[in-house]
Amino acid sequence: MNAEIVSIGTELLLGEIVDTNSAHIARQLRTIGLDLHYMTTVGDNLERIAQVLNIALDRVDVVITTGGLGPTVDDVTREAVARATGRPLVFSQELLKQIETFFVRVGRRMSENNRRQAYIPQGAIPIPNPVGSAPAFIVETDRGVVITLPGVPREMRYLLETAVLPYLRDRFRLNAVIKTRLLRTVAAGESTIDAAIADLMELANPTVGLAAHPGQTDIRITAKAESEEAAERLIAPVEEEIRRRLGDIIYGVDEERVEDVVARALTERGWRVVLAWEGPDCEVFRRLREAGADVQVADVPPPTPIRTEDEAVQWAQHLRELTGAEAAAVIAAVSDTSGEYTLIAAAAPTGTRHARVQYHAFAEYRKQWVANVVLDLLRRLALEAQAQRA
Repeated sequence: MNAEIVSIGTELLLGEIVDTNSAHIARQLRTIGLDLHYMTTVGDNLERIAQVLNIALDRVDVVITTGGLGPTVDDVTREAVARATGRPLVFSQELLKQIETFFVRVGRRMSENNRRQAYIPQGAIPIPNPVGSAPAFIVETDRGVVITLPGVPREMRYLLETAVLPYLRDRFRLNAVIKTRLLRTVAAGESTIDAAIADLMELANPTVGLAAHPGQTDIRITAKAESEEAAERLIAPVEEEIRRRLGDIIYGVDEERVEDVVARALTERGWRVVLAWEGPDCEVFRRLREAGADVQVADVPPPTPIRTEDEAVQWAQHLRELTGAEAAAVIAAVSDTSGEYTLIAAAAPTGTRHARVQYHAFAEYRKQWVANVVLDLLRRLALEAQAQRA
């Protein structure tokens, strides 16, 4: 069984709001083992919504829409579903009573145009909405099932959990789960990770995929099985093999942030960190402080501009001695005939590490890249300290 989410609303296409509904629905569909194949966004246009729904019904079993169930003239999801499924809209006195009851309960006057919300395609299964004024509905056809949900996130989530997911489980006898494990890497590009695990990305169950961010690459392992435990058994050997190949490039799993991992490692060792950088702000300082690390700013500039990695290392070592901090990191922006780049060095009781970040296509992400590289150098120095104690 597979599904498509259709998000309806011109405001989505204009970038005025972010579509959080689709992401939430996608996560919930994983819990019942329903494969999501497509996400589509369309504006408040009857003809285009109907066209999108027809395309969806031709390629998936379940279509879930959000948005367009309000009382105004541009809320045309009801009409579009009716057109796509070849059914007339019919008025439901029962739904009208539910809408009227909602307005009485919240102490508001019901407008005449709210009556529009009591219309649903003929033969549709109504979904009462006790937390809002927009009833939802399900249309079962020979081509597939269309499920409509309100666009208001609170209402959508409530109806999804209490009505839609139970319906899908029963209607399609869904008894599987889809489980995902994220392995998070830092300071390694997508191409580097791809070269190391390309053969594993050909697997069918579990599947392995990559998601690249500035200075970080996530490895996603996704398994489908009859239970969480069975899915975990599919994931475990693949995760073990990826860890064997990549080693300490992997810093954490799932929702772990690299700054949290580094801050925890620094705190466990009782390390204070002093940072020195050139420029108006420093992302790594902000991220470490927010993560709870003992981090300070060195307001002592180097005697001469840093132009080489050796000079950056020497200045990091000098800052440790000058401030008494257990660890120090230096960030120096350089521009010469080879282009623009950043020199980074870190020093700790276990030694020093350095790196060079060249600006190419990702110049707009340079702050994130630089911050992630600094965090990675500090993380590796902390790992070396742990290894020495062991």
